Amino acid sequence: MKRDGNLNSFWQDTAPLHLPLSKTIYSKMHFDAVVIGGGITGVTTALMLQLAGKKCLLLEANKIGFGTTAGTSAHLNSVLDTPYSDIIDKCGKEVAKKVAGSALEAIQIIKQFVKKYKIECEFEEVRGYMYATDEQEEKELNNIYQAIGQVGLPTSYTSDIGIPIQFTKAIYFDQQARFNPLKYVQSLLDVYIKNGGRILENESMQNIDDEEGNLKVVGENFTFTASRVVHATHTYTGINKLNFKLGPYRSYVLAVELQNPGDYPEGLIYDMKEPFHYLRKASDDLGDVLIVGGEDHKTGQEENTQYCFKNLEAFVRKHFAVKSIRNTWSSQYYESTDALPYIGALSTENPKEFVATGFSGNGMIFGTLSAKIISDLILTGESPYADIYTPLRNSPIAGFKAFVSENINVVKRLIGDRFKKETMDELAALSPGEGKVVSYEEESLAIYKDDAGKVYALDPVCKHAGCIVQWNNAEKSWDCPCHGARYGIDGAMLNGPTRLPLDRFDLTEMK
Repeated sequence: MKRDGNLNSFWQDTAPLHLPLSKTIYSKMHFDAVVIGGGITGVTTALMLQLAGKKCLLLEANKIGFGTTAGTSAHLNSVLDTPYSDIIDKCGKEVAKKVAGSALEAIQIIKQFVKKYKIECEFEEVRGYMYATDEQEEKELNNIYQAIGQVGLPTSYTSDIGIPIQFTKAIYFDQQARFNPLKYVQSLLDVYIKNGGRILENESMQNIDDEEGNLKVVGENFTFTASRVVHATHTYTGINKLNFKLGPYRSYVLAVELQNPGDYPEGLIYDMKEPFHYLRKASDDLGDVLIVGGEDHKTGQEENTQYCFKNLEAFVRKHFAVKSIRNTWSSQYYESTDALPYIGALSTENPKEFVATGFSGNGMIFGTLSAKIISDLILTGESPYADIYTPLRNSPIAGFKAFVSENINVVKRLIGDRFKKETMDELAALSPGEGKVVSYEEESLAIYKDDAGKVYALDPVCKHAGCIVQWNNAEKSWDCPCHGARYGIDGAMLNGPTRLPLDRFDLTEMK
């Protein structure tokens, strides 16, 4: 299966999707719900609604599992990437308690689906561990430890974290889990289809309009109506104020075969670095691997993304005897301004459209939780978590500061990149496999030369909000540094919030 990147993840190699999906367009049909996006969020939402008797269509612009679900490290953790100490500071203790409860419920939902449908996806309940290596990290760890206790999650200090890394202090927490995300999603899809659910791949939504009390969903090859539409696309596609309340980030992951079988951890491991590293074990027919992630940075704002993999590999080799590196890949996530996702009605003007985004590094948890919240809102009009995750909420002061910070960064990229392009030399000579934004006869072009010498020329202006894309040499993609849209070497859309590909140029006409 394909993913939204040039590099294959471990999950792609172990769980290729095999469904004989229908190519029927379903044009002019009416659905109770159209769910846009075929990752864990969209698939789980569509399944929950279909099981409740709704007539659903799952619409995917590429292939099911194409996005972040195929690129996750698949930690199922109630102790989230955003520390509860931060959530308490920004949102208060009562909200933080609800967040903790909702994360635990998401893990239980996955566990129940695994049990009910006998899903073979290596689901296993494990402990989580967090460790410090110096005095400053210990202070932060103590704050996190206290906050975990305040939100009602059991935790304790420990002298053993299950891996050969030296530390000065560590804690553990129960009720965490791990699984193979693509095997899990594959099985949910099987159940969805057996219950009458419809799937349409390789077709993208271009516009949504009101039509006589329903929503008209329009694409290049279809037009149909729906009572409700769910945007499960990781970030809302198109221009919406939510785009400006999210920061896009990329994280890097290795699947490493170790020389010593006893070095693989049974639990989920996190250090206190900035950005932090996260580790877990995974298995396939060839044996065990250590999944290690980290080196996060804002999308489109790292000049040499290959260095991120080198730094991650150096971290692994410092602590483990490495036999081989099976897979290297990166993936995208979005940070909200106030540490919590946006899940619920898109706006007061669009109460029939729902969105789920801003999951930080906890996409498997919040994707599953989003399905529960949104399906409850559609079916009953209520959810116990609706108030804390609603996209309509007023962010606290800390969130407003983050909003300003993110958008100052966006403005710098929007304006600054253009001035830099004006001072570039004429069309640059490229090495095979290299991409650059260059100046050619007073025009800026995004140029890529493949290994066979073929040159692709694109307009570098992102179709979302007009920023200039940057070359990602690890994933061989053009990434927007403003809101995280990503494009292939031929300009094809890989990630929203864009809905359109980059414009292409024929170099023969420019000679």
